[in-house]
Amino acid sequence: MSATILYVEDDKEIAGFVRECLQERGYSVKWLTSGDRAVEEASGCRLAVVDVMLPGLDGFTIGQRLKKADPSLLILMLTARTSIDDKLQGLQFADDYLTKPFHPEELLARIEVLLRRFRKAEAEPVAIKHLLVYEQENRIVNRDTGEEITLTGKQFHIFGYLLRHLGQILTKEQIYEAVWGEPYIDGDKTLMVHIRYLREKLERDPASPEVIETVRGIGYRVRA
Repeated sequence: MSATILYVEDDKEIAGFVRECLQERGYSVKWLTSGDRAVEEASGCRLAVVDVMLPGLDGFTIGQRLKKADPSLLILMLTARTSIDDKLQGLQFADDYLTKPFHPEELLARIEVLLRRFRKAEAEPVAIKHLLVYEQENRIVNRDTGEEITLTGKQFHIFGYLLRHLGQILTKEQIYEAVWGEPYIDGDKTLMVHIRYLREKLERDPASPEVIETVRGIGYRVRA
């Protein structure tokens, strides 16, 4: 079955051309000219292609809201901006980032790579220490006991974000802003409390964590 793609683009000429290319490749496309109803329209979609420069809410805000509502939704950002700061901002929550102008074949190739990764993630769990993580199913199994570990939506969103950046050191600011979709306030203990509860569920010994590592003075990381 072909995937359904949410496409947010206000330029009708570009949107018409891209929609046609996607539909010719077999995708169903939900096209929006703004992000006002993006979260509602994303239901049933596997991937969202979002332009950064939009009327009203900008693409970064829309992308963060989409990821917050559904962490498994793949997001590809489109923008004419080329600065490294913009790319880094987008990649804090997005799965890929394509700079305009682009060739439609490159867009199609990026989409197909993301969807292959999605299908692979559905079928194959990620092994982290004593855990098997089925990210697309929001399911974790303890290999030592065979028991399934239940996480809250927010806990899985945090852990999923760490997994998508496996091995990377992520700052508290990066994690908080990606998960909560709002600026981190220095001294806020919310993330630290959630990490503590996560460790109580995931670690063999929460007092000596081996899954979610603290990098002192910076943040956290997960290593395979």
